[in-house]
Amino acid sequence: MRIPRPSVRLPLLGRKSSLDAPEVGPPVSDGDSRLLRETRLRLIAVSGFGTLLILVILGVAIYGVVSTAIQNSEQTAFTHYTDRWYRGPHQSTSPEAAELGGEGANIFYLFIAADGTVFPPYGSATPPGLPDQASLKAALANPSGIDERSVTTPDGTPWHVMSVPAYDVATHQRIGTVQFAQNLSTETKLLNTLLWVLFGGGLAALLISLLAGYLYAGRALIPIRESIVRRQAALMRQREFAANASHELRTPLTVIGASVEDLKRNRKSKVEDVGEALGDIEAEVRHMTALVEDMLLLARTDSGVVEIERIPVDLGDIAAEAASMLATLGQDRGVKVVLDPLPAQLSGDPLRLRQLVTILADNAIRHSPAGSTVEIRVRPAENAAVLQVDDNGHGIRPEDLPRLFERFWRADDAPAGGTGLGLAIAKWIVDQHGGRIGALNRPDGGASFRVWLPNHPAQARPDGGRVNIGAGAIGTGELGDTGGTGDSEAEVEPPEV
Repeated sequence: MRIPRPSVRLPLLGRKSSLDAPEVGPPVSDGDSRLLRETRLRLIAVSGFGTLLILVILGVAIYGVVSTAIQNSEQTAFTHYTDRWYRGPHQSTSPEAAELGGEGANIFYLFIAADGTVFPPYGSATPPGLPDQASLKAALANPSGIDERSVTTPDGTPWHVMSVPAYDVATHQRIGTVQFAQNLSTETKLLNTLLWVLFGGGLAALLISLLAGYLYAGRALIPIRESIVRRQAALMRQREFAANASHELRTPLTVIGASVEDLKRNRKSKVEDVGEALGDIEAEVRHMTALVEDMLLLARTDSGVVEIERIPVDLGDIAAEAASMLATLGQDRGVKVVLDPLPAQLSGDPLRLRQLVTILADNAIRHSPAGSTVEIRVRPAENAAVLQVDDNGHGIRPEDLPRLFERFWRADDAPAGGTGLGLAIAKWIVDQHGGRIGALNRPDGGASFRVWLPNHPAQARPDGGRVNIGAGAIGTGELGDTGGTGDSEAEVEPPEV
């Protein structure tokens, strides 16, 4: 199986590493943002309406039960009090003093003589607005001589009054009217207080419910927002992929077309006379073949159909196989390939790991001047394997750092013949193995690509972000830095040898 050609982008200058820099996702479009806001508002409205309905039902029920209980208690006390003083036309008109507590609390009576004279309770004054004249007139007009009603005096005091006829015990003649009055101020204030408590508590509960609904709706919409971001990112990658692919294919197609036109103009020439055109066609066909294979691999990775095999392998042996394949390429360019491996066990896909070593080594060879050396090192680490590929090229420019592993991106001074996809494929392989990849500048010149791979299966992260490995987590930073939140077991620095 052919190993896809690596990217020929120039590595980055500086000591900063490009280790798994998280990709910034595209912003949510205005239409999707409006849809999310409307959905959130609907969820809040449903939550608020449901809470309001429950609060109204509970408030009405509580107020009704308490109001009925108070009214029944008042009526019972009033009836019990009046029954003690009024028992029919033969009752004496000299009742005892009204009780001030117990069953007679807030209840007293007034005697109104036939000539209209009012006799207040013993030792007290007649309350303003009493006796109630309308009740007295109704009692006189009523055949039973009794009138009972609720009234409010001009000073705003609520009363429950009952007017009954008063008779002389000896003559059985009606000598006036007795009006019983019950002050309802305390009960009214209690009900008003209860009403305000229910209203205030219900309003506070409604506001809390709306706030909780707002927060809950926001958390509930996180998966939807992430799905929208992933969809937009996929669409953006698809558009960029198509645009970049068409751009990359235009150049070889142009060269091939020009070479074909040259061959047409020299139909009768010997092959040796048109050999340059044939060589150009052959070179561009190889370049297009490599480009198409790389694009197909990345397209398959985006669709999720490429699976990573997990078997025990030795990264040192895999690096030795890849180095032997690249020896001829190094000789052709005058670059010596030096392999320094140690046994480093891990669980991974041998084909993809060999492809990873080939991409990094090929990239280093293409960026190294003739007469220099490319060094490939493999070292074991605690629960991990470390791969390091050093070259003697011009190094890595700081402005190239954010785009080092982007698809189709090539530095301005990158060597010709690359596809701009190799390092993107290398990063994908490392991500699928749950590891990290980074690049930095060597103190004595050249670039150094370093890969850290865990020695156990790990869940790959398609977004290139943090990956949980063992007991810790790896974040963005130089290989071996403590940029993540994990412990020392997960933060292994590749050896400098």
